Amino acid sequence: MGMGANIVLGAIADDFTGATDLANNLVRGGMRCLQVIGVPQQEVDLTGIDAVVVALKSRSCPVDEAVADSLAALEWLRQQGARQLFFKYCSTFDSTDQGNIGPVADALLEALGAHQTVMVPAFPINGRTVYQGHLFVGDRLLNDSGMQHHPLNPMQDADLVRVLSRQTPHPVGLANRTVLVQGSEATRTHLTMLADQGVRHVICDSLDEQDLDILAEATVAMPLVTGGSGLGQALPAQYRAQGWLDTISEPGRLSPASGGALVLSGSCSRATLAQVKDFLAKHPDGGFALDPLALTEGVQQQEEALAFARKRLSQEAPVLLYASAETEKVNAAQKALGVAHAGALVEEALSQLAVNLVDEGVGRLLVAGGETSGAVVSALGITTLRIGEQIDPGVPWTQTPMAGREAPLSLALKSGNFGGVDFFTWAFEVLV
Repeated sequence: MGMGANIVLGAIADDFTGATDLANNLVRGGMRCLQVIGVPQQEVDLTGIDAVVVALKSRSCPVDEAVADSLAALEWLRQQGARQLFFKYCSTFDSTDQGNIGPVADALLEALGAHQTVMVPAFPINGRTVYQGHLFVGDRLLNDSGMQHHPLNPMQDADLVRVLSRQTPHPVGLANRTVLVQGSEATRTHLTMLADQGVRHVICDSLDEQDLDILAEATVAMPLVTGGSGLGQALPAQYRAQGWLDTISEPGRLSPASGGALVLSGSCSRATLAQVKDFLAKHPDGGFALDPLALTEGVQQQEEALAFARKRLSQEAPVLLYASAETEKVNAAQKALGVAHAGALVEEALSQLAVNLVDEGVGRLLVAGGETSGAVVSALGITTLRIGEQIDPGVPWTQTPMAGREAPLSLALKSGNFGGVDFFTWAFEVLV
């Protein structure tokens, strides 16, 4: 048992940024939330925590690995007293015909001795909706949204009942909008009727926040629910209605931030490139560009970046170290070094810079890019993140305790495409 373990919701997320996205929505719904990276090997202090999200890397890994990791996370969350469990995947239902959504959901149901769960991938505020069991991205069916070209999990069928039926031997059913509009009682009756017919997985329509509220109310007593982070925002109100959760005035309250401010950017997405440009316009002397080709030639460029950052930090000025570059430049580096090697060099360099500079007193760290975020968190040996207030949709500030330091490290981790154009400066203004 963790210290002070009395959590209401235990979530298992199939990737790192997806875990943060869900945790962010739980805080916005009024829960104090901790994200843990992997299944904890040592005791975690859960005093004053209402929800825990375990971040796994189980979206695209082999099925048996995804199942084993998810079951280990389930076991740990049950030990912490979680009243309801949530299996979180992407709102585009990313998976292949082999899994991993169906097999993981089946394994979790079996471990819980439960007979049914719902699948609620919709996230209407981000344009992900489900109608008659078909998943839409904006006004396009999933298989016509660009997701059909995804390098790891191409999604070529928008009919989720069909998609899931290829991943599980058990019957898959549908709770469509005509049921939902009749309210949560009718929805619960429909789910019970399906369960009596042996239907184990129920794809749920959802077009707006109201649909998510109805589904949350209909499923609050289920041992396991599954879906995207949209459902996460609707559940806390139901836990309050059940008397499981008090009304918390500032669920995202963190300790006061301290220490130098550093931005590390490894993402080359359009949103991040615009954020780099905006930062450099405001701080013309504030940025240092890393070049993957120069990184192959030894430590010199890394030493220069370190010296640059130290000087800026000693003047209490914000600093940006970035490998984000326009497509032509990225292509040239990838051609010379190979895609994987170019990426690994950048992640290695940025995470090493993070370790050195945090060691020397950086206390506020913003990292752009999912892969880069993962590399930095791993290099810093971070295993828990307390989730704070949202900076921009989907991106909260977080804090983690640092050994040998009184104040925690404040950390903002954003996937490439998230955040407004002024994110690299605005983030520090909202952090107090």
